[in-house]
Amino acid sequence: MLTAIVSAMQEELAAVLALMPDERRETAAGRDFWRGELHGQPVVAVLSRIGKVAAATTAAVLIERYRVDRIVFTGVAGGLAEGVQVGDVVVATEFLQHDLDASPIFPRFEVPLYGRCRFPTDDALTRQLAAAAASALPDSRHHQGLIVSGDRFVSTTTESQALRASLPDALAVEMEGAAIAQVCHDFGMRFAAVRTVSDRADDEAHVDFPRFIREVASRHSAAIVERFLRAS
Repeated sequence: MLTAIVSAMQEELAAVLALMPDERRETAAGRDFWRGELHGQPVVAVLSRIGKVAAATTAAVLIERYRVDRIVFTGVAGGLAEGVQVGDVVVATEFLQHDLDASPIFPRFEVPLYGRCRFPTDDALTRQLAAAAASALPDSRHHQGLIVSGDRFVSTTTESQALRASLPDALAVEMEGAAIAQVCHDFGMRFAAVRTVSDRADDEAHVDFPRFIREVASRHSAAIVERFLRAS
C-alpha cells in the first residue's frame, strides 16, 4: 500500500524526510516528490505548496501519476472554536471552503454542481490518524470535526469572528484541506488530515508563526506520521 504524506510547509516535510533513510527525489508538475520507505511502508512525500489550487494540483498528481492508495495531510491551522487553542491537534472529519460563494445561483459555500458544501474524510483512515495523534502526542489536547479552508491567511479578530458566526461548528481554518478533500472525492481516494493549531486566527496570528512551525508543528507532524505508519 502506497501512502502519500503531504505537508504544506517545508519545515514539516523536512521533518518527515529525516525519518526516511532511502528517499529519492522525482520531479513532476514543478514539484519534488520523495519516494522511499518509512517503517517498512512505501511512501511518497511532497510539499503541497500553499493555497487551494496548489493543493489540488498536488493531490491530482499523487493520484494519477503515483497511483497512491491513500493521502495523509499534515500541517498547521488557526483555531476557531472557543476550546481550540495553540498547540492543540485537530483531526478533520470534513472540510468546507469558507471563501466559496456562487450565490445567488447556488447557496453560499456550496460547490457548484456537487450539491454539497462539505467533503468528508475517510472514516477508517481518520480513526487511525486520530489514534496515532493521541498516541504520539498524549500531552496535547485533541479535537475532531470540521476544518474550513480558504485562499487567505486569516489573521484578524474580525475575520475569525465572522467565520465563527457563519460556521459555528468549524474547529479550525487553513488554506489547503478542502481542495484535497474535493479532489479525493472525485477520484474515490482515501484521505485524512491532521493539523496542529499554530494561532487563534486573530490579530496575533502572525506573531512567531515561522518559529512555531520549526519548533512545534514540524515535530508534531513527524511524530504523528511515524506513529501512524507503525500502526498501519
